[in-house]
Amino acid sequence: AGLGGAAAASSPCEKACNPRMGNLAHGRALRTDTSCGRRAAERFCSYSEDAERRCRRPSCGRCSGAQAGLAHPPAAMADSPFRLPRTWWQAAQDAPRETIRLDLEAAFYFTHLIMVFKSPRPAAMVLERSQDFGETWKPYKYFAANCSATFGLEDDVTQRGAICTSRYSSPFPCTGGEVIFRALSPPYAAEDPYSAEAQAQLKITNLRVRLLERQGCPCLPAGAGPAPQPPPALHYAIYDFIVKGSCFCHGHADHCVPVAGFRPLKAAGVFHVVHGKCMCKHNTAGSHCQHCAPLYNDQPWQAADGKTGAPKECQSCKCNGHADTCHFDMAAWLASGNRSGGVCDSCQHNTEGQHCQRCKLGFYRDLRKPFSAPDACKPCSCHPVGSAVLPLGPGTFCDPSTGDCPCKPGVAGPRCDRCLPGYWGFGPYGCRPCDCARSCDPHSGDCLSSSSDVSWHNEAPPFQAVLNESEPTWGWEDEQGFSALRHSGKCECKEQVLGNPKVFCGMKYTYVIKTKILSAHDKGSHAEVSVKIKKVLKSTKLKILRGKRTLYPESWTNRGCTCPILNPGLEYLVAGHEDVRTGRLIVNMKSFVHQWKSALGRKVLEILKRDCN
Repeated sequence: AGLGGAAAASSPCEKACNPRMGNLAHGRALRTDTSCGRRAAERFCSYSEDAERRCRRPSCGRCSGAQAGLAHPPAAMADSPFRLPRTWWQAAQDAPRETIRLDLEAAFYFTHLIMVFKSPRPAAMVLERSQDFGETWKPYKYFAANCSATFGLEDDVTQRGAICTSRYSSPFPCTGGEVIFRALSPPYAAEDPYSAEAQAQLKITNLRVRLLERQGCPCLPAGAGPAPQPPPALHYAIYDFIVKGSCFCHGHADHCVPVAGFRPLKAAGVFHVVHGKCMCKHNTAGSHCQHCAPLYNDQPWQAADGKTGAPKECQSCKCNGHADTCHFDMAAWLASGNRSGGVCDSCQHNTEGQHCQRCKLGFYRDLRKPFSAPDACKPCSCHPVGSAVLPLGPGTFCDPSTGDCPCKPGVAGPRCDRCLPGYWGFGPYGCRPCDCARSCDPHSGDCLSSSSDVSWHNEAPPFQAVLNESEPTWGWEDEQGFSALRHSGKCECKEQVLGNPKVFCGMKYTYVIKTKILSAHDKGSHAEVSVKIKKVLKSTKLKILRGKRTLYPESWTNRGCTCPILNPGLEYLVAGHEDVRTGRLIVNMKSFVHQWKSALGRKVLEILKRDCN
């Protein structure tokens, strides 16, 4: 009922669904140990009784495997019970025990068995199934007139859920008696048909019935007269062997096709064969929809819920269009709080990461294109001479967010292909500072007169290093850092000392901060220093918050000098003046800049509170 209800719930398979059910014996070979007349023709008689169980006249005939009209092969049990109701299989008379076996080409759901006997039903029989193509067998049900005496088991007539029953072992009726078994009968009747417990009960690859004890028809003699003749030798005979079931799809398909290599047998009156390969929905895959499709492994695979109808679809991995497959990783799943466990396989288009979410080393993001574009990651174009080598890497790589290259000392430009203004001698060791008051020839180092001084405006296209919080920040060693302010060979920078508090207060600094230098950049007409403000000791008119900010050194353009020195990676105490008109924090020769020490910070804070108010 659960499987049928799931199949009827929604034909497009929007919810839990199941393929059409049918007789698994149709189109497949039933095998038995014997058949009557296989070696030679046999005579037989069949007995039946009237309503008062008096014997009717026996029906006798001949069985011969050599003549089609007289043969009773196993296939007769699997033809159409409606179009050919009077065909049957009959065992040889010298077979006290018999086995009927159905071998399937794949795993199927089995729901119930109906056997219609032409002979009296056996006094004892066992129904068994295999889930491993006949390697091992497990009993479904024992059938006996006396369960305790025959098998030593309880009878489900008196004990609900017992594995043996006496319901179907009476010899009456002597012909047309049925044996019915339901796989989801108690104690399994209330289970979700797609649960692991129900699957253990429903899944089969093989089914067999072992007929263990024959019995004759104990009908009463008809009327007065001499005692009836002893009945001929007993035999088993079965009209129909109906194995109801469906394709095994875990609730993720409503249609199945033949398994590769399977060729159904033709049988009279049979037009529908239950096939074994699922046509999967809900983003699942496999012959039985037993795993997720290649790009849908973001959550663990689940069977559909046959009780609620929930389809439990597989969820797509977030690969940004750069991968064709992904796999589920339990560690990633747990780390995400059971929200996402998909790991993209073999990221394409020069991307990498769990979700192919970043460009590989040696490539940078082209912000003009969506990241899902195949050419969103462009190769770095760092100059081989002017670019610095990563401290921990095998070569030169640009910033994956912007494409900006790490430059050697005194070198500038997004590609690190020229000297900074005020530097010359572009070469393997970078550029050297000009020995001039202002600028010099970038090739020879000769000082330039004021009349022929170089205009820096628009000398280089502006570029900005946008630091992505999710990406690792660049950590250069000191001799490899790119800073417009660190090489002060052409200036004598006077070491600043915190002396008389009145002098410090007299400078009327409008901001005092603790900051870490991240990087410095040549903007052609000026320099910008990217910093991370860690503490604000004083601010006046501008609102200064902790976090990333830009400092603007005046000494760069006003004097061609790089004082005060600000080295990337180090922390400084910086006291300077705000430019309220532009909203900039200015650093110049009047500023107080000193490498940060806790004692220095406490002393400056004390001066600000005690002496500068």
